[in-house]
Amino acid sequence: MGEGKQGVVVMDVARVSKDLAGGNPIAQLQAKYKELETGFKAWLEKQSLPVEAAVITATSGLQGAAIGGLMGTLTNDVSSSLTTLPPGSGTNPDAMAALKQANALAGGPLVQARNFAVMTGVNAGISCVMKRLRGKEDVQNSMVAAFGSGVMFTLVSGFGGPNQIGSAISSGLVFALMQGGIYKLGEKFSQPPTEDIYYAKTRSMLSSLGLQNYEKNFKKGMLTDNTLPLLNDSALRDAHIPPGPRLLILDHIQRDPEFKAMRGGRKV
Repeated sequence: MGEGKQGVVVMDVARVSKDLAGGNPIAQLQAKYKELETGFKAWLEKQSLPVEAAVITATSGLQGAAIGGLMGTLTNDVSSSLTTLPPGSGTNPDAMAALKQANALAGGPLVQARNFAVMTGVNAGISCVMKRLRGKEDVQNSMVAAFGSGVMFTLVSGFGGPNQIGSAISSGLVFALMQGGIYKLGEKFSQPPTEDIYYAKTRSMLSSLGLQNYEKNFKKGMLTDNTLPLLNDSALRDAHIPPGPRLLILDHIQRDPEFKAMRGGRKV
């Protein structure tokens, strides 16, 4: 009996080894990660606005904290030389403000982790809320989110002069203008080919669902942006899209405010 069990174990180990050898472990991990990411996005889109905004803010804040902590380790030596005021400065408000600004920009890991967590978390949270409320992503959403992140960064980090409110508003405006310029610059240099103009909303939808691979199916079936509100299971099946992605696409179209408005306009 013992020899039989040992033989089964050996066979199982051999089978697992063969499976791993027959496939690429890295590719398998990437596919698994993509599957989890797609499932998470699909789950998140079904949640209420407060839940979605809270989750996105928290996850983005954690990512920002990790980046800030890494940067803080690189500037730790600089920040240590800025923790003391020069002799004779006393309680000079300008000297104190300059020290706060220096620490905000070159603080240690914890300081930078906090600052980046606030900036990225607030930016992502506001972007999420704006997209849900307005039903689209554009430069206005981006600038509002940047303004909010700039204000919160200034208030949390102490960056600015004695007038914190004025400094926060000024920083928010600078953040918003910079983000707006970057957004427009990105649009200018990432214009899609002429034939892809009719698939801009389609590409955005598929990207948000993690289904970018099916863009070619939409193009082959001539399912342009104008047809999105009219899509049904039969049309997607004719485009050779599997059942799982079909369900995700139809659910997204049914829930999206922009597509609802397009359907309402057609009925009128």
